[in-house]
Amino acid sequence: MKKFTREDIKRIAEEENVRYLRLQFSDILGTIKNVEVPISQIDKALDGEMMFDGSSIEGFVRIEESDMYLVPDLSTWTIFPWSAGNAKVARLICDIYDTDGKPFDGDPRSNLKRVLKEMEDMGYSAFNLGPEPEFFLFKLDENGNPTTELNDQGGYFDLAPTDLGENCRRDIVLELEDMGFEIEASHHEVAQGQHEIDFKYEDAISACDNIQTFKLVVKTVARKHNLHATFMPKPLYGINGNGMHFNVSLFKGKENAFYDEDDAIGLSQDMRYFMAGILKHARGFTAVCNPLVNSYKRLVPGYEAPSYIAWSGKNRSPLLRIPTSRGLSTRAEVRSVDPSANPYMALAVILKAGLEGIKHKIGLPSPVNENIYEMTREEREAVGVKDLPSTLYTALKALREDEVIQDALGAHIYRQFNSNKSVEWDMYRSQVSEWELNQYLNQY
Repeated sequence: MKKFTREDIKRIAEEENVRYLRLQFSDILGTIKNVEVPISQIDKALDGEMMFDGSSIEGFVRIEESDMYLVPDLSTWTIFPWSAGNAKVARLICDIYDTDGKPFDGDPRSNLKRVLKEMEDMGYSAFNLGPEPEFFLFKLDENGNPTTELNDQGGYFDLAPTDLGENCRRDIVLELEDMGFEIEASHHEVAQGQHEIDFKYEDAISACDNIQTFKLVVKTVARKHNLHATFMPKPLYGINGNGMHFNVSLFKGKENAFYDEDDAIGLSQDMRYFMAGILKHARGFTAVCNPLVNSYKRLVPGYEAPSYIAWSGKNRSPLLRIPTSRGLSTRAEVRSVDPSANPYMALAVILKAGLEGIKHKIGLPSPVNENIYEMTREEREAVGVKDLPSTLYTALKALREDEVIQDALGAHIYRQFNSNKSVEWDMYRSQVSEWELNQYLNQY
């Protein structure tokens, strides 16, 4: 993370001819919002004196409580590389504050900081995240609207000419690097038209900021190639959906708290407790990490997405995988998360679940190294493997029964999230789908 002072930002803005400043934040649904101001307002913006109407933002406040302040994080200063001509646009990611000068309870970014403070009070110094977001590229129609026509028929690690998204993906990488991202890998994913770009892990807040910036860059660059990029979890039936695996690690000072060189497989007791907490609360946090009706069409057997609550260091069918790297790279990979999730909220509930495991010294079940997809229900039950929720409805029910995950969100975010998603489910379940018409209209 780069450190910028007010003076740095004002000097760079002048040198680079920045004309507009976007003050960016995320709502409870993970949608990026921003207030754009001319650069003449930079002093007011840097002082955190810019106000906006919070009642207009999903899940924020009522109309009579609408005034809110945007308080920028100066380390997030960046100039968008696609600015037109000489008049450049820069951005700062902001926390939301109430008029009384306190962080707003409904701000997902501020809420994650609250959970991180709990972690620090337990003696840990950092929680790192390395995300693996996937996306599809679809063609646009003649009016510029998205279609479901795939841009290529490539497969895992394919190259052009099979992978027609290669040029778009390369331009995305170049734009990200211009914005300070350290790109580790870029490749075609398993499904046709599906891609993945991996960037270096960061501390919790910076990593979530990067995910939001990544989504914005991907969609912006795709449009330049006459393509639509989507992070929808399961846009097409019969092929893999989009995941966003979270690789997480806990640190004490400069030491990885998940690593123990004296352990047979290199995992510390803290890591085992942390993993146990994740497994215990997995059903409760699924609604947050998989927040759409569509998310549950990805979490089905056969498409490399987890649908069972278990852990392993040897196969990729469980919820929790432990990659083979050790030392500072020791980490847990939470494989259920999809890219429609609000990253600040998803990481808050995962961290809280793991910390509960450490606090209460929850015992870690034995690993399941067999392919769980090929096990019968009886075989799964015999080794204690439970199912993840199969619909948004059952996921919300599990959330309502898990006070730890509710606490991770805070009362305001939990209430608004549960209300919004309950409405989404009711709207979905009352719809008559094309599948139902094809299946039943003639027969009954």
